Amino acid sequence: MRWALAGLFVLHGVAHLVGFVAPWQLAQLDEVPYRTTVLGGTIDLGDSGIRVVGVLWLLLALAFVAAAIGLLADRAWWRALALSVSTLSIALCALQWPESRVGVIVNAGILGVLLLDGWLSWLPVAA
Repeated sequence: MRWALAGLFVLHGVAHLVGFVAPWQLAQLDEVPYRTTVLGGTIDLGDSGIRVVGVLWLLLALAFVAAAIGLLADRAWWRALALSVSTLSIALCALQWPESRVGVIVNAGILGVLLLDGWLSWLPVAA
């Protein structure tokens, strides 16, 4: 279970890179075109603002990978980081809705697993 969850963290982190690549125009993505708007096009952040959003996507990608490393290394902080980054990721997905709707589902699944683990304790607990 630990390896599967860590793998999911890494894969989800990699998926977050799309949110960085598109605003920084590092690649042309048909599925995620360059836009400066958020919240379904209702708020225009401009070029600089959308780049800030892109950096947030990058930071969350790195945080998901860090959570995976912490989980596999049996560090006490991995659970708090995973809960925090999943919650922040849902908020960021809401900004980029509807393109990021799959991310909301994945984040909800991660949060569900972490909350269930609080009751079932199947994941490691560092001393």
